[in-house]
Amino acid sequence: MPAPVPFPDPDLVRHTPLEDLQGLSAGVLLCSLGMTLLTHLGLITGQTAGVAVILAYLTGWSFGTWFFLINLPFYWLAWTQMGREFTLKSMVCVAALSLLTDYMPRAFVLDSLNPLLGAVLFGVVTGLGLLAVFRHKGSLGGLGVVALLIQDKTGFRAGHVQMAVDAVLFTVAYFLFPASVVAYSLLGAVVLNGMIAFNHRRDRYIAP
Repeated sequence: MPAPVPFPDPDLVRHTPLEDLQGLSAGVLLCSLGMTLLTHLGLITGQTAGVAVILAYLTGWSFGTWFFLINLPFYWLAWTQMGREFTLKSMVCVAALSLLTDYMPRAFVLDSLNPLLGAVLFGVVTGLGLLAVFRHKGSLGGLGVVALLIQDKTGFRAGHVQMAVDAVLFTVAYFLFPASVVAYSLLGAVVLNGMIAFNHRRDRYIAP
């Protein structure tokens, strides 16, 4: 097991409310763009978003609706384990992402996109968005809360936790979707989780 990752010095200068606002807003916008690319291609992803995407494909309800509903039970865990600030920021981010992902396809119309490139773009763009959200003490809820909690308690990186959960989800998806869809989707998830695993390190990023 990896050694615990040290927390930053609490006496360091904190993010201001304005810095948090711009960071969280940019992060949610990037994640919304990533999800738009993903669903345009008919691909899936991991974590809570992956469950929401699959349910959206199967039921006809929007991704935003399912994503908002699935996240509701995780707020209690976030409130009790991660604190009020983290929970409130996460609730706002989840609500904003749910709205943006439903609206963005109306304002941002894609003609064609190669699935290989689209999967990589999804992973990079969404990974950057999540990093921005994480670094301003927020999350997009769901299993991401669990991953961050495990990282903070044990030092085992959040990206690695997400990879383990995704392995289970994609195994199930293999029996529900064409092999090509699962393969491209898996590529996107690997890129996304790699972005988190390599870059979300609290011993390197010092601004609390």
